[in-house]
Amino acid sequence: MTDLQPVFRALGDPTRRDILRMLGETPMTIAQVSEHFDMTRAAVKKHLVVLSDGGLIHVEKRGREAINSLNATALRPVFDWVGWFDRFWDDRLEALKSAIEKDAANDTGYDNG
Repeated sequence: MTDLQPVFRALGDPTRRDILRMLGETPMTIAQVSEHFDMTRAAVKKHLVVLSDGGLIHVEKRGREAINSLNATALRPVFDWVGWFDRFWDDRLEALKSAIEKDAANDTGYDNG
């Protein structure tokens, strides 16, 4: 099983989620990302390191610049993990619907099924 802790750690911060959305639109340098936030480049760099550690971004060196881009495939294990809960609630809600329909049918003497 994949260790999701680094990904969830990266996603746990609203600034990092905002950075991911931005990088999903276009790759950016640290300076370009920094323009969108009221924090130092060093602080933005720390956020980018956490995102990189989680595998959520790809960093490409181009000369003296580092170009950061979204690595959306790293979100797949998170999507799968959350999907389990989606199916869990679908099953529970379907069971509740069936129980309500059965109860309603018993109350009216009409069998819906």
